Amino acid sequence: MKIALASASPRRRELLGRLGLDFAVHPSWVDESSREGELPGDMASRLAREKALASYSANPAELVIAADTIVVLDGESLGKPSDPEQASSMLWRLRGREHSVITSLALLVADRGCVMTQGATTPVYMRTYAKGEVASYVATGDPMDKAGAYAIQHAIFSPVECLGDCYANVVGLPLCHLVRGLERLGMSVGRAPLEACPYAVEHGGCPWSRAILQEPRQAWETSAPFGTRG
Repeated sequence: MKIALASASPRRRELLGRLGLDFAVHPSWVDESSREGELPGDMASRLAREKALASYSANPAELVIAADTIVVLDGESLGKPSDPEQASSMLWRLRGREHSVITSLALLVADRGCVMTQGATTPVYMRTYAKGEVASYVATGDPMDKAGAYAIQHAIFSPVECLGDCYANVVGLPLCHLVRGLERLGMSVGRAPLEACPYAVEHGGCPWSRAILQEPRQAWETSAPFGTRG
């Protein structure tokens, strides 16, 4: 099966590769602006679907995997910062507080002419980092391509104090959710998600995986047919 990842993110590429799947990278670019009155979860779901469709339109594949990740603080969606000043502002707003990270996955299945979507939400608690730490981190340029202006996996800045759910979701590709979606399509992966997830490997397991992996496969939403090409 020809599989495409509709993302230029090296983090998503690495996570998907850890599952042992053979895939090509065909990024898609869509307008990531929110719509008036749109809830964060609905926004993530819409953008993930639009990314999958855009990737398929340019480079048709039997299966397209897309994702969109947003950070939500006090009901407001925090996207990627536009400049270093905005990155600093976001990090100071998040400092010492709880927020949510939402990733919506979209699986475009060409022979069925449909797009399946599912969202994952992780509560994240930030540590009380110092002013100098923020300045040094922003100076690296690392925050600029990340929702909420941070990477949970950054070894030096290490902004997160603790999590309330899936680690891979915060990185940008919730592996257990993805595997459940692939299983619904009758697909298997080369490596189990607990063998692929960096958190599970480092900690010898994951306290949240069982509930995710045992959820009903029909928990995914399926869109109306979009039509196939060729």
